[in-house]
Amino acid sequence: MSVRKLTRRLMIGDVPVGGGAPVSVQSMTNTPTEDVEATLGQIWRLHRAGCQIVRVAVPALKGQARELLRDSLRRIVEDSPIPVVADVHFDHRLALLALEAGVHGLRINPGNIGGEEKVREVALAAGERGVPIRVGVNAGSLPRDVLERHGHPTAEALVESALREIETLERCGFYDIKVSVKASSVPLTISAYRMLSEAVDYPLHLGVSEAGPPWSGSIRSAVGIGALLAEGIGDTIRVSLAGDPVEEVRVGLAILKALELTRRGPDIVACPTCARCRIDVAGIAGELERRLQDMRAPLRIAVMGCSVNGPGEAREADLGVAGGRERGLLFRKGEPVAWYPKEELLEVLLREAARLAEELDKEEGMPDAGEGARETEREELGEEGI
Repeated sequence: MSVRKLTRRLMIGDVPVGGGAPVSVQSMTNTPTEDVEATLGQIWRLHRAGCQIVRVAVPALKGQARELLRDSLRRIVEDSPIPVVADVHFDHRLALLALEAGVHGLRINPGNIGGEEKVREVALAAGERGVPIRVGVNAGSLPRDVLERHGHPTAEALVESALREIETLERCGFYDIKVSVKASSVPLTISAYRMLSEAVDYPLHLGVSEAGPPWSGSIRSAVGIGALLAEGIGDTIRVSLAGDPVEEVRVGLAILKALELTRRGPDIVACPTCARCRIDVAGIAGELERRLQDMRAPLRIAVMGCSVNGPGEAREADLGVAGGRERGLLFRKGEPVAWYPKEELLEVLLREAARLAEELDKEEGMPDAGEGARETEREELGEEGI
């Protein structure tokens, strides 16, 4: 994987973004922001899943409803376990309202909130409070003149729009900026971010917009976000799925774990199964993933079905099983521990995972038993009928 591009650092609340900080995972609530209890309940669920920054919509309301929204937003910010970013469009007064409520970040398009004087007013208020602004450019809402000049959304059009918005903020003396250039097209998104990364050193917020329902959207996001992160581009990510935002966080963390950019939570590896397999690898691995999805301990757990790759993969994991015909061999920190009947393997792995999680801070790991031990294990697994 490429060395990460070193961008400027800014702070969203207590979360560093850019400047070599770990890539952070964001999401957005889909509850009405005026409903404080529902919104905070969802934020706490997101936090438990591993979300580090949350965005809430600030809708255009009038009169007393606007004052109630300010009060609701203030309560959300005060009680949220993670920094809150306000998503604002079309009315600069909503951005000022959000700042008064104490939000930790703003997401705006300077071009759609009423002209440079209003942008300057927002930038001044944000600067006084030390609140960063994300310039969020989307292929579905490009300025008319940019779209007419390029004919349709292109990488060049996205980047031109982003640079225009950045220049507007810079003319206001505001530089606490992060940027996104999202599209639903994965190739377009990748091209735009590559181009933008060459043009600016502001931290980049990665995402594929309108990625779709959870299954297909997760794949599109993993390809787009993962390709950029693998090239060293990107400082914070949001997976945009049509569904429960908690799933966005889980997919985001899975992308980071796949690229070894985070070790938060269990990383479950499993063989794809074949005719040699005699244990329910898919069932065990799937149930482990479901029941350990909120575990924070960075455990690598391997579920392997036979003697070909089983002992090696299980040995390299923190915890693993290599299956035989009627039983499986449990490995713990590189050492074979005991054989268990195949119907007990799931509960054994769950119990040992909980134990390892408790020991993690103290455990240094165990020595490798050597190649001779590996061959013995393969022979024994072979004798199990594989």
